Amino acid sequence: MHSRCPCNVFQKVAGIIIGKTDVKSFPDRKNIGMDRFTFGFTVKDSPDFFINVSTWGNDAYVNGLASSFNIGDCVTIENPLVATKDLEKGDRFCPATPSHYRLLVTEAHSQVCLCADMDTIDRLLPLIHLPVKDSRDFYSLGDIVANGQKLDGSVINILAAVKSVGHFKQFTTSDGRRGQRLEVRLFDDSVLSFPLVCWDREAIQLMQPLIPRETVLFIADAKISFDSFRSGMVATVNSKSIITVNPVQVLLFWSAVESITDVYTVSQLMQKARENPEALFGITYSFISKLDLDSSASKVIKTRCSKCKFLVTEDLNSCINQLCPGKGQIVSATTGFDLLVDFTDHTGTLHACSLRSPVAEKALGCTIIPSPKMKSGIRGMVLDCSLADPGEVKQHMSALLQQRL
Repeated sequence: MHSRCPCNVFQKVAGIIIGKTDVKSFPDRKNIGMDRFTFGFTVKDSPDFFINVSTWGNDAYVNGLASSFNIGDCVTIENPLVATKDLEKGDRFCPATPSHYRLLVTEAHSQVCLCADMDTIDRLLPLIHLPVKDSRDFYSLGDIVANGQKLDGSVINILAAVKSVGHFKQFTTSDGRRGQRLEVRLFDDSVLSFPLVCWDREAIQLMQPLIPRETVLFIADAKISFDSFRSGMVATVNSKSIITVNPVQVLLFWSAVESITDVYTVSQLMQKARENPEALFGITYSFISKLDLDSSASKVIKTRCSKCKFLVTEDLNSCINQLCPGKGQIVSATTGFDLLVDFTDHTGTLHACSLRSPVAEKALGCTIIPSPKMKSGIRGMVLDCSLADPGEVKQHMSALLQQRL
């Protein structure tokens, strides 16, 4: 093939393994009665760049190579061949990557070994906790349950914590093939238990040592299906999925939101925003006094670049932001609600607060960041939004009124 000519050979690539599939075999068309073996893995060498690698060869070579490293290991790939992606064939079953290319490792040309340079390892190890998709682009378990069979067959991102790890089960199919299965139970603040099924041995090995109630997972491209036996939805890890254990941005965001405890009236928020140009974090108990959903779809649903959050249009193949980290690449975009809402309490109204996905869909806690640099004077962004407990409102409002007396 022209895409595998000697001019398309890299000398060396170092990265951390963020995904890996099981070894599979296929009949060799050139050698009747013989099988060809293959497996794939995904390697990452920087926060924004990762690439798929496929390996082909005989039984001994492929199985030997596959057993030499696991997800989370740092490897050096010497002399891999470079091929253009073919999304109509095998590449459509592989994880989505920002590159137009993939790497091919063969016994004749290439070598893969564990990385021995400690400086390189120290640089690469933190990358294992960076999701390959926008960490804000996910479905809550409540969203999945609420949508039900509308999501049947969909591939989506999921953010949830591990509730329990089931027993590893092995079986033999009626045609003699061996298989395995592991079910992990997930939970979040909207659903107490939701099944995630793993069939691949590599995914099972990643899941088995996880500590329940102490581990958060960001699962990119999990398949959602309706299980008629359970009469409910089930998520499945597949060959496109990349699982990030304890994703750093998500943990930092959750920690930041949970640390916000100061309660303000709307007038206090506006006054503090005028006094201090820095962003102000706080909680307000108020009514949504304006929620314009009657506008055209283009005004309430928008598409943004996953790298820099710049608005993009569907007809563009790349982000037009000159400072975008993904400049020059095929744009990776997310589409969701992008609303402007007003919040009102007994002291005033905070106009044109930004309510974006996924908070718009979840609508769980209510935390606002006023910003004095917007054209209308003061603008806020909603980090979380939920119905307030009446008793809690009464308690805080009484305290605020006492402060004014």
